[in-house]
Amino acid sequence: MDNLLNSKKDSVYIHPLADVQTLNIGDLTKIWQFCVILKSACIGNNCNICANVFIENDVIIGDNVTIKCGVQIWDGIRIGNNVFIGPNVTFTNDLVPRSKIYPENFLKTKVDDNVSIGANSTILAGIKLGSHCFIGAGSVVTKNVSSYEVWYGNPAKHMGYITKKGVILDLNMTDKKTRDKYILFNNEIIKEND
Repeated sequence: MDNLLNSKKDSVYIHPLADVQTLNIGDLTKIWQFCVILKSACIGNNCNICANVFIENDVIIGDNVTIKCGVQIWDGIRIGNNVFIGPNVTFTNDLVPRSKIYPENFLKTKVDDNVSIGANSTILAGIKLGSHCFIGAGSVVTKNVSSYEVWYGNPAKHMGYITKKGVILDLNMTDKKTRDKYILFNNEIIKEND
């Protein structure tokens, strides 16, 4: 594997204790110790894949993605750009798993750009997480989440909204701290009267 990566050795960092079988790794990506990444996985530019991450074959990961320690990403998962995946997040790809019985096709799960998923969350198979949404720590996501929504709990429920700058809003699109009101305009949440 080292010989195959010689052309990228200055632009990709792979810890010597990682088992990285894919050559589909973008520039400036870092992969830390005890990771296992299978041969058909595709990983974008400038990603940081922390220790003890497992990435299966039919996985596509965009640019500028942070994957914290202890995450598993199975076949059928698609992750956009600028996504944060917290420690011990688990994705699933089969709603009725059975030992040694495999579906013809695994369900596809799509994580759009700029999503943040909190530590210890579980994302069920076939879910779509819309751009800029925020999943609170420890959540079990069983339904699609729309862009800019904040979900948390078990099962996770829609509890508010979030702006591109990370301002958390209640269900009425009001900032609890400043009492500023926000609106959805041109598929973006902006401050009212701005």
